Amino acid sequence: MTDGSTPRYYEDLAVGETFYLGTETVSEDEIISFGKRFDPQPIHTDSAGAADSMFGGLVASGWHTAAISMRRFVDGVIEREKLAVIAGMEVENLQWRRPVRPGDVLSADAEIVGLEAWNDDQGIVRFDLWMRTDEGDPVLQLTKRVLVERR
Repeated sequence: MTDGSTPRYYEDLAVGETFYLGTETVSEDEIISFGKRFDPQPIHTDSAGAADSMFGGLVASGWHTAAISMRRFVDGVIEREKLAVIAGMEVENLQWRRPVRPGDVLSADAEIVGLEAWNDDQGIVRFDLWMRTDEGDPVLQLTKRVLVERR
């Protein structure tokens, strides 16, 4: 973990380094609001209608869950660790493992699983990211490639 003031560059990172990304509680209002705006299906927007679905109740859009993982990554790696990120490059192997429901408390972790020099100024950092409920049930996993400044 950085002291909070010194940027971390590509050369400062190691495969196997892990980052705890914090927690987020998902509310019914957020699920409905996101669903209405970006994924307007009854399972995401209508508690009564969702009760008759295969899920038996309201569930967050997978894209909402993915957006939460991005926020957790920004807060836990880019902001807290001061990683000198230029841009995201790719998300691969995105899997929604179980539905996210109102009141779920999600926590996320990311691990560096690859480092690749891109050019003299940038390197690519490959992260595996997991998000789980407070009971430890996985809800999302993905691998992301991020372009990071070199010294």
